[in-house]
Parts: sequence; structure tokens; C-alpha cells
Amino acid sequence: MRTRKIRKTRKKIIALSGALTVVGVVGTATAFGTGTDARRQVEAHGDQVTVPLAGGRAVVDAATLAVHARADDGRTWQLSAPAAGGLGAAGKVSVRDGKATWQYAAKGITVTASARDGRLAVSVHSARQSTLTWPVTGADPATRDVQFPRGEGLSVPVADRWWNSPGAGLAGSEAGMADGLTMPFWGTSLSGGHGASYIAESDIGTTLKFVSAGGRLHTETEHAFSPQEGTTDYRITFALTDGSPVAAARDYRAWLAAHGGITTLREKIARNPEVGKLVGAFHAYTWGQARTAEGVRRLRQLGIDRMWLGYDADGSPMNTEAASAAERSGYLVGPYDSWANAQDPRSADTSVSKWPAPVWPDACVHGADGKPVTGFGGRGCYVSSEALRRAEPSRHHLADRTREMTANGADSYFLDVDAAGELFTDHSPAHPMTKTQDRRNRLERMAGLSGDRELVLGSENAGSWANGVLSFSHGSGTPVTDRLWALERDRTTWGGYTPAGAPGIFFKPVRLPDDVAKAMYDPRYRVPLYQTVLHDSVISTERWELPWSKLPDQSRTRALLAMLYNVPLNLVLDQSELDRHGERIARLQKYFAPLHKAAATEPMTGFRPLTPDRRVQRTTFGDGVLTVTANFSAVSHDGLPGGCVSAVVRGGRAQRLCPAAL
Repeated sequence: MRTRKIRKTRKKIIALSGALTVVGVVGTATAFGTGTDARRQVEAHGDQVTVPLAGGRAVVDAATLAVHARADDGRTWQLSAPAAGGLGAAGKVSVRDGKATWQYAAKGITVTASARDGRLAVSVHSARQSTLTWPVTGADPATRDVQFPRGEGLSVPVADRWWNSPGAGLAGSEAGMADGLTMPFWGTSLSGGHGASYIAESDIGTTLKFVSAGGRLHTETEHAFSPQEGTTDYRITFALTDGSPVAAARDYRAWLAAHGGITTLREKIARNPEVGKLVGAFHAYTWGQARTAEGVRRLRQLGIDRMWLGYDADGSPMNTEAASAAERSGYLVGPYDSWANAQDPRSADTSVSKWPAPVWPDACVHGADGKPVTGFGGRGCYVSSEALRRAEPSRHHLADRTREMTANGADSYFLDVDAAGELFTDHSPAHPMTKTQDRRNRLERMAGLSGDRELVLGSENAGSWANGVLSFSHGSGTPVTDRLWALERDRTTWGGYTPAGAPGIFFKPVRLPDDVAKAMYDPRYRVPLYQTVLHDSVISTERWELPWSKLPDQSRTRALLAMLYNVPLNLVLDQSELDRHGERIARLQKYFAPLHKAAATEPMTGFRPLTPDRRVQRTTFGDGVLTVTANFSAVSHDGLPGGCVSAVVRGGRAQRLCPAAL
């Protein structure tokens, strides 16, 4: 077995949220900005503040916070309707040092607008406990589609009758920028090559709401100002785009890169070569025989040369022999763990919820009412990351847990929840914590696993803020609708945690209701926003309880999406699963591996539908190192049969895969 060295290095932890403060001012004159926008003018004429942008300019109405765009080609449209609920009278606008500032005295709000890196940057400050609903986007009649990173990403036609209906489950819903979306941005598209991108730089305390009015969808963004939470500054940027369905993702990637926020897979592999074993690998959670050395050998006999093999905390981990066999085969092995839940050790339903005293109940997150916050699924309590952080120097709870979980030689680790962004305010006087501190704690402890411990780290539904400390994410590939959770709670339909060797929650095939299937897997509405931002940083898959064989009706579409986006399938394996699907899995992995080896460390540089119905789509990676075309329709397109994918590695010949024919 490889001997893991423990390194003590200083890590750069980047928390892209929270307490960055942009102080500014805006007024009735002309001022020149600094940096890249130094030669461009911010002007104020009465209540109208004009800010230069890349590709045009924006005009902010200080009386209402309505924002309009004028592109260089003369096209005009509304970037935001007025703030919902009213603001009261606006004070005089002043302009100084390239920034325009004004106040709404009745609301205790100060607004600053400036030009920054080709964007309109707006900062709103309020020291009062209050909310602001703004910007209100997509309400312009010319708006055609709205894009948002629910999981991998969706692009929804705003006037579509179904998407406005209760069956779609979108209208009337909301998503937190820090925990409901994988990245804190959204976009809109108009006809004629125009669109807009919106980035919530202060994601904690900010929520994106989907509203249907008059048969059309639009979004309303609400920010909660809270001195206690440190969310008194609300920062948002606006940019003009070419209207591509991934234009907002390109804008956010540029923003993230400019703020030092992307750590590439190349960098991660250079620091820890074991990360390179993810390239070309499918992911699978194992059970029964698949968790043994014999199961590993069977995968190799099928011709599968790369795998990430995980196992649940069910009391039967992979043993040292199996972990050694996996290492010799070029596979990664990692346990499932969670540091988010604590239960009474005498009745805990899983080993990962059992902690040494006094974690239960002393380390529970406490609400404003002083009571412990009940854990996921009504089980125990949520554990305060601050309580664990304070206890670690003397009690070593996390170090001891990690050492125990990797004693078999595991070289990878899946830490549930930590990167998903479900952040907590802890009102316990023993370990008080804001959501910003909670995220900082999570980043630090994940960095300890992937850095000092040199484990190939993954987490659940990883937000973009966590890309620097992990290498893979399970769940960020799935655009979950809320109706899925209700379906999963129906154990009769979905399956539960029995039998022990093949629990139905993973192995029982399920037919999704038509509305759920359409909301999650209709390729006409799927767009690779996560891949456009993070393809060369984080390897993303679907959720672990949605393995490829769980949804037979979607198996072809999901395989095509995986190849199109150059991401691995997530599987569940036992002996019977390998009996039924082993040969198909091997053929899929054989097709995928060379494509992933060619492009896993490259950014996704292009995505576009090739047909008006969006059923034929193409992606490109790097400077053309890989081009993939997927035909989700039932008819041929340009020689590519329906239900098939074609991939070309630069310098090679087109390789075709038709999943249904395997």
C-alpha cells in the first residue's frame, strides 16, 4: 500500500462570499473610474445614472432601481424592473472616483453603482434588519429564456405554458444563492444575440425567486440585511452577453477567475498525483461482493481500467485486501462520511452519527429559540462546525474519525453535505457562529482532508466556492426538482434501506412521473452551466441515490448527457447489478475513458444547440481538443442517428456511441 505522507503546508482558502465590503458613492456629475474602466465615464443626470459596460451601457433609475441596457448596436431592453415594494424617496446622486452613490433615507439604504471589469457593479448597504427585493429580471417582454444553475443547469423559456404551470414546480419556488443553486448567478436571453448575466457576489442571505405573472416567468432576487449575520452589504453585478444559453456561465467563470477562485485539476494533480486516477473513471457505490477484492477483480476482467469505488457507512467497509486490489487496478477507494449529524449513540441509525461524548448533544447547532436544530430527516441534530473546530485541538474528533475511516488504505474520501452550502447560524453561547463562519470552517476542514491528508476529496452538490478544496462532486450534475424529494420519501415506490446487501433506495428501478422527468431530464432545457464554469476544476456526477440504472426510462438520455458534458456516470454495484449491466457499463466506460483523458483538464469552451428544437447539441473543450455531438431526437441529423453521440478527439476520427444498442 502507498504510505501517505502528512504535510504541513499553508493553504490558501478562498471564501467567495460574506464580508467583502464595497464602499462607494454616486451623484450629479461625471467621474472617471479606475482600473480597466478608468477611461470610461460614470455619469449622473438627475436620477438617471449611466454606467459604461462591455458592449454598451446601463442606465440606473435612482428613483426606483430600474435598470435599462443599451447595446452598442442600439438595442435597448430592461435589465431590471423597479425594486419590489418601493424604496421611498431617493436622495441626491453624487459622483466621485468613478462611483455614483445615493440613499433611501426612509429605508436606511445606501446604493453605489460603478463600472468594474466591463460590468455594472452595484453595492447596497443597510445596517438595519431588513430585506430588499431587487433586481427583478426577465420581465422585459423581449426576454425569451432564463438560465440558472440548478444542479448542472437549466434554460427555461419564460413564456412556456408548462414551465409556468404547477406541474413544472418552478413558478412559486425559490433557491438560495448559497445553498439552493450550485453557483450564485443567473442569466437571460433575448432574440438577436443579446442577453444579460447577473452575479450575486454576496450569496449568503440572497435568494432567487421564480414568479409567474401573465403567463410569463421572471425572477425576483431578495437579500436579507442582517448585522448579526454580517450581510449588511449586498453586491450584485450586471453584464451584457451575446444571449447564448451558457453566456452567463462564461461571465461567472471570468469573474471567478479574476477573483482567484478557480483551482484547476492540473494544479490538484500536480499537488497529489492520485487525483489523476479520477480521469477516465466512472463512479460507483458498492455493496456485497462488489465491495470485495473479488469484486474489484471482476471489474478489471470486464476491461474497466478506471473507477472510483465508494462504500456506505453501513458497518461493512471495504477491507484492506479490497482496497489493495483497487489500488493495484488503478482505482480509487473512498468511504462515505458526514460530519453534519449527531445522534444519541445508544440509538443512532448510522455509525457516522455516533460521536464521542460530549458532541451529542453539546455540539448541536442551536436556533434562535435556544433549542437544538433537528437534523436531516428528523434524525438527531445538525452538528455545529464551530463546535467541532473549537474542540479539534484538544479532542481530535475529526482527525480520529478520518484515521479510522481510512485505516483500510482508502486514498479517497466522500464528505457528505460540507460543500453543498446548507449553512447555519448557531445561537449557542458556547460556540456562536454565522453562516459565513460556518462556510469558512467547512473550507478549512475540507482543505485538511485534501491537503494535509492527501485524500482525493469529494462532497455533495459542491458549490463553486468549494472548488479549491475538492476534486469531485456527487449531485451537482442533477437539476433536482422539489417533487423528487417527495417521491424519494415514498419508500414503497422508491425503495428504502433494505435489504442490507442491496437497498432499494439505490437498486430498485423507478419510473419518474412525467412532470418530474421533464423538469430534470428533458434535453431541450438542459444546459451545461456547471461544466462551462468548472469542467477543468471539479469532476461532477449525478446524485448517489440516482445511479444510472435507477431510472431506466432516462438511461439513454443520461448516458448521452454524460458523454456530451464529458462527465462520468455515477453507478451502484453489487453482484446482480454486474450480472445485469456489467457488459454495458464496461462498453460505456471504454468509450468515455479516452474522451475524458483528452479533455478532463480542459475547460468547456463551447455549447450550442444545432437544431431549433434543441434536441441536437454540441460541446467543445479547450482549443478544440474534443468536440462532442449528441442527438437526443428519434431521427438522424447530419448523419448522426437519433439516440447516439459522436466524439472527435483532435487529430482522430469520429467515434460513435448509441447507448440503446449496447
